Amino acid sequence: MDHPNKRETPPRSSPSHQFRHARAVLIDLFNLYLGVSRTLRPKIEDADEIRESPKNLQKRVTAPNVNIIPRNEQFLLDFEKIREQFQDQDQLRMNLDSVLVSFVIQCADHAPRAEFMLYALRVLCSINYVNWDTFLLLLLSTVFTLETSGGQEGTSQSMLPNLQSTNLVISDGMITLPSSGISNSTNFNGSNIAFTPHLSSNNSIVFPTHPTIEHPDGVRLLPIKENHIRHISCKIILIGLEFNLKPFTHAEIFSHMLTWLSNWDKNQILDEIQNRKEWQPRGPLNQKLHLCLDVVWMLVDEERCRVPFYEFLRSGLQFLGNSLDDVSLFPLILKIHRRRDMVALYMQMLDQNLHCPSFGTHRILSHTHASISGEAMTNLRHSPITYPSVLGEPLYGEDIAASIPKGSMDWERAMRCLRHALRTAPSPDWWRRVLIVAPCYRQHPQQVSYPGAVFSSAMVCEAVIDRTIELLNLVYSDIDCWNEWLSFSDIFYFLIKSACIDFIDFINKLSSRVMKDGRQIPRTNHVTWMLAQIIRLEIAVSSLSVDVRNRSATDSRNVETARKMISFHKEDKNSDKNNDTAHSTLLDFVSSSQALRFWSFNHLVRDYLSSDQLQKGKKIDDWWKQVTKEKTLDFMNLDDQSLGMLWVLSFTMAQPVMDAVVNWLKSAGVSELAVTQNVQSNERIMIMNETCPLPMKLLSGLSINLCWKLYLNLEEIIFFGQVIPSIAMVETYVRLLLVAPYSIFRPHFTSLTSKVPNLLTKTWVLLLLLEILNYRLFSLYRYYGKSTALLCDVTKIISMIKGKCGEHRTFRLAENLCINLILSIRDFFVVKKDLKGSSDFTETLNRITIVSLAITIKTRGIADVDHMLRLQPVLEQIMSTCQHTWSDKTMRHFPQLIRDFLIGRMDRRAHTIQTWEQAEPTVLKQCTQLLSPSGGDPKYVRIYVDHSFPEHRLYLCSGAWILMGGHPENINSANLACVLKELSPEEVTKNIYTMVDVLLHHIQIELQHGHTLQDLLLKVNTNLASLVLQHELLPLDILLLALIDRDDDPYALRIVLNMLERQELQQKIKIFCSIRGSPDHWLNSGVSQRIEVQKALGNHLSSKDRYPTFFDDSPTRLLPVIPLIVYRLIENDATDAAVRVLAAYSSFLIHHPLRFSFVRDILAYFYGHLPNNLILRLLNVLDISKIPFSESFPQHVSSSNPVLCPPPEYFINLLLGLVNNVIPSITSKSKPGTTGGTSSGFSREPPVKTQSSSQFGSPSSDGRRPFYQNQDPGTYTQFVLETAVIEILSLPVTTAQIVSSLVQIMEHIQSTLIRFNNGLLGFSGSGQSNGLPTSPSGASAESLGTPRSNNSSQGINASGLMSKVFIHETSRVIKECWWLADGKRSAGELETSVGYALLDPSCASQENTSTAIGNTVALLHSFFSNLPQEWLESTQTLIKNFRPVTSVAILRIIFRIIGPLMPRLGFVRPVFLKIVHLLFNCMSDIFGKQTSSSVEASEITDIIDFLHHIVHYEGQGGGPVQSNSKPKSETLKLCGKAIEMLRPDIRHLLSHLSTDPISSIYAATHPNLNQNLT
Repeated sequence: MDHPNKRETPPRSSPSHQFRHARAVLIDLFNLYLGVSRTLRPKIEDADEIRESPKNLQKRVTAPNVNIIPRNEQFLLDFEKIREQFQDQDQLRMNLDSVLVSFVIQCADHAPRAEFMLYALRVLCSINYVNWDTFLLLLLSTVFTLETSGGQEGTSQSMLPNLQSTNLVISDGMITLPSSGISNSTNFNGSNIAFTPHLSSNNSIVFPTHPTIEHPDGVRLLPIKENHIRHISCKIILIGLEFNLKPFTHAEIFSHMLTWLSNWDKNQILDEIQNRKEWQPRGPLNQKLHLCLDVVWMLVDEERCRVPFYEFLRSGLQFLGNSLDDVSLFPLILKIHRRRDMVALYMQMLDQNLHCPSFGTHRILSHTHASISGEAMTNLRHSPITYPSVLGEPLYGEDIAASIPKGSMDWERAMRCLRHALRTAPSPDWWRRVLIVAPCYRQHPQQVSYPGAVFSSAMVCEAVIDRTIELLNLVYSDIDCWNEWLSFSDIFYFLIKSACIDFIDFINKLSSRVMKDGRQIPRTNHVTWMLAQIIRLEIAVSSLSVDVRNRSATDSRNVETARKMISFHKEDKNSDKNNDTAHSTLLDFVSSSQALRFWSFNHLVRDYLSSDQLQKGKKIDDWWKQVTKEKTLDFMNLDDQSLGMLWVLSFTMAQPVMDAVVNWLKSAGVSELAVTQNVQSNERIMIMNETCPLPMKLLSGLSINLCWKLYLNLEEIIFFGQVIPSIAMVETYVRLLLVAPYSIFRPHFTSLTSKVPNLLTKTWVLLLLLEILNYRLFSLYRYYGKSTALLCDVTKIISMIKGKCGEHRTFRLAENLCINLILSIRDFFVVKKDLKGSSDFTETLNRITIVSLAITIKTRGIADVDHMLRLQPVLEQIMSTCQHTWSDKTMRHFPQLIRDFLIGRMDRRAHTIQTWEQAEPTVLKQCTQLLSPSGGDPKYVRIYVDHSFPEHRLYLCSGAWILMGGHPENINSANLACVLKELSPEEVTKNIYTMVDVLLHHIQIELQHGHTLQDLLLKVNTNLASLVLQHELLPLDILLLALIDRDDDPYALRIVLNMLERQELQQKIKIFCSIRGSPDHWLNSGVSQRIEVQKALGNHLSSKDRYPTFFDDSPTRLLPVIPLIVYRLIENDATDAAVRVLAAYSSFLIHHPLRFSFVRDILAYFYGHLPNNLILRLLNVLDISKIPFSESFPQHVSSSNPVLCPPPEYFINLLLGLVNNVIPSITSKSKPGTTGGTSSGFSREPPVKTQSSSQFGSPSSDGRRPFYQNQDPGTYTQFVLETAVIEILSLPVTTAQIVSSLVQIMEHIQSTLIRFNNGLLGFSGSGQSNGLPTSPSGASAESLGTPRSNNSSQGINASGLMSKVFIHETSRVIKECWWLADGKRSAGELETSVGYALLDPSCASQENTSTAIGNTVALLHSFFSNLPQEWLESTQTLIKNFRPVTSVAILRIIFRIIGPLMPRLGFVRPVFLKIVHLLFNCMSDIFGKQTSSSVEASEITDIIDFLHHIVHYEGQGGGPVQSNSKPKSETLKLCGKAIEMLRPDIRHLLSHLSTDPISSIYAATHPNLNQNLT
């Protein structure tokens, strides 16, 4: 009956009424068959709204009013009757999905009702009344929403899934799946996919507008219910998979299955933890797990290939914590690991296991285990896969280092790298990038791990102990290892101070090692001496001291640590076999220093101290009192005994020794600096008188603690004092930094200004600092990797003073330092870090920077893609303020990248000349009045400076040059000098560049007027000589740079040569060389003689300054200019002139700080264009006696018959030199018979010194000398590598001959034939991906040939021509390998051979075997890993050389070669797409439509997986592949076209790599595919 007060309802025929009516009918139907009472039904918003008329009620299907449920077979008939009641079937369909999902959720835990729901689904499917795509997506969305909200107590109906507000966003007929609904954890990121009603247009899935899914009030989804819901959902999905679902649906199903599998036991674990019960797998859980497995197996089934198996590889499923507890899950996990490892092998460089100590990684995805923490998460950690970076995922270095088990392959790799580093002493910058603070010293133990390749504290500790034992074993040998002990103690001090080693753990392990090998270890006090170096550090003090008032448990530990340290002391006085009694004295008495230190802060250790040690301390004290009776200790005349005692005293009493040193340096007193005649100043300047600097030998034996204190004290006196220091004090200050670079060095600009911010405003302080940096510490900054930072600091100074009047001396010194720095940085650097605005460089520095970038790119390439991206803005920054245009002859040698940028720039010379012609009358009038030889009006000088126009001052030098007319006496040089001094440095530079353009133009004009060229050049040279050599009014280096930059003028270089050949300049250079002496300044021990500022710097640079010079001299400014002149002469084919210049200045160039790099770079830059006589002259620039050239190299390089290639023995010896000095030892296992358990990483014999011909002197290949004694590459390791590069580039034979010889050696090398002290002597390089710790072969990234230190391929990489020949030769060697060329070999035999040779290099490493193909591919990997980024396109040539591919074995070889290159190619889209297309073409050679290969598709699943991986890798922008990575639409489009060439079965497995949304899950789930394609 109708209620009289009921509210008005809409007409029954309205859509909303029909909609609710259909839903109510379906609910009643299912309630009937499920046996659900009406009282238990979900509430309906308003029952009156759906009340029907009696007529309609008669049409409704009703059952007898009994408690009997109808038979299931009746369901279809009843549903058909309902269908007949609705004319609009869409209304019924729109409600059916939501009603089905609602009842599936409610009946999941009721077995009979759940079975009926499955039956009902099958029945409805039989009449095509279920759209499986929309239904399954709705079901998954609902389950996901319930799972995410069901754990909350008392979840209300409003929190349950609502299709209109939660799962589906309905707008204008478009229904979008939100991220909070279906795809929160999906791999395919379906959250951005919109669905429209048009199936045929874009294969989208149609979602009808569903009503709200209703559930009983207060529903809480308990874990047991959740498991039943997943159980029935899997059964429904299995039914649905029998139909043709859309790819998007497959993707969503797969994503949810992975999520369920990843946490399939999560709720049970939580429940058991809450009830404190031991967890064991139960039946229902395993049944649900098995159903999930059934679903995923159906999805990845290769016959249907609904989802590519590769999706497992990039998921987190392989790291399930309980994967081994179920026999059904284990096969899947095992298969995932096997196929994943195969892809990892393709991505791994073949030589990685052999020579590249690095780390593998595991993946724990955050969303997979988001709800598990603490101990449960710790237990989920797995040992890292032994292949580095496997599928390209990020390396979280600290986690990886901590999880590597000791004794594993990864551990041995790390130890090889660390041992090699401790032996070769790379830059501290390298150490800082790979080390972490030991856990015991962290203030916050739970701090977040930072990414990067690092070594754990345990690894460093073990490596340091190995190095200690190794050095102890060298004490009895004939090798003088004291320098190695010094270097090692410096590194050890650095490691302890940096808290990278647990000090107590180190002492315990070292003590155990010494006790274990006690009989084999020599009795010597080197360990006591080394520990005495660090005993004053805070870490050591806290680990050894005892608190008397508050005894704690740590006291006994500290006492035990101190006791073990004391036990290292040996009383054998004859243990040191060196003849140097100073060292013997130090080692004999150093224990007394340690004993006194223990006595002071740990009274509990006094019982362990012997009386002899205390007596020795008293003896040292008595000696010191005796020698200090005199006023000042004479450090230059100490005998060995006294020197040793002084060293010991530095460990015991640092302050008295430091005071004695300072007193010695001040012993000559001070005096007042005389006033020069050109400078009028009343300021009194006091200067220290000269004495002798302390020799390096004396400083090297002092304790590092004393060196540090002395360094700070001298720094205070030198930079903060009121008296100008002596040269001896500055030299001693510099030598302290060279002696202990790890312990003492700090960037000067930062450290000094942090103490006194305005310190550098003092002129003499800034001048002194710039001199020290330019002439003494240049190599240290380069070794330390701080050249770029120093360049930025000096550039700031230049930008501040370049516009100040009179600041010529400071400006030119800073500019010269910048020139040296720019030419030394053989790596990409930015002018401004933010890449905004114009460059702060001067015109000269801008030009030098372009040349330096050209040399770097051409000879070493651009290593990183980021550098390529930044190159364009960097060039724009530089050229925005640079007015220069380079000649065609110079541009033809520039690399293509720079040439393309510079081409088309407007030449401004015509504008300059036009402006000059307009201003010439005025300028000449002013210059006539100013520079009148009779003296003119003295007041006019100041008038000109204050009131002349800037555009007229720009032509001052040009006007003076015109007035001279070949007769310097025609002008008043004094007035010109006065005016030039009053100008700013920038104005003087512009004057010089403008004057060069004017004089060259003037020559052309005078030639047209009939004057002879000889007379004109004579006048020019006379004028210029007067300006820069006789009166020294202009800086010669800037003038020469301006002239060579106009090399397109036919007379510019002739003027330069005439200037260099002038007697005045030659005589000045000769005087400089005689005064300066040896370039090894650290060996100078006499009293330095100061040169007057006027004589040292000339008239212009001395300016108004009275401050004396220390190391500066005007000829030194020419050192970076001479090599640039040689470059320009070669570019203009004037090689004979270049030979003459090098011959004339050979004695001068030995002072060049970068002469080694100059020779190396010029050989590479002009490779193939240099005559042999020029090459020989370049080699003679080097200090041959200190360079480890091969014994036969001189005779080959100077051969009279250059057609003959050196024999294979020459190249073998060359490579052996690299192996012995560059590559870390492959194995760290101790070989039988070695003493002290020395690892082979340290047991290699020193390289044998070879004798070269008299032409090249007698080179010494002593790898134990410190870094500053090596010519500019840095460490000896890098020095050997660069020497090999020079040798290869200097050989007078063709590139093909050199490459062929190298490749043939690699092809036939065998570890059994080339074995050296248990180390495999392979020639494979140590290249690796960015971010991994490179083998520390060089000093720093700035001093290396490339940012990643390499070895085998650097000589080949030095020239693009060599690269092409190398690729052709290696591909030929592989193709002609006997077992590939033998047609009788079966496919199985070929596959086995490839697998042994290429897929797993660990076999060859462990069994000391190798193959020709394995060696060649390893060389290719090393080559390509270090190949410059812009040269990577040559990889196409390599692939093309293998075509046509005739077997799967060759196909795998191609993929094995290309695999490791993909991380680099992923950044370069054009090259990547070409490589991918070529790989598909190679596949079509075997698996094409017209081919008849019998190989099944299932046999190349590794290649299929690899193709999927590289597409995703590139889609991630060359970064790590994540679970939500998307391929790029252009790549999918290319792959889609390429797979059309393949057989149907192969094409089927690759079908998802296309843009067809009907067949590809990647296309169906791609967020922007349609937009990109259109």
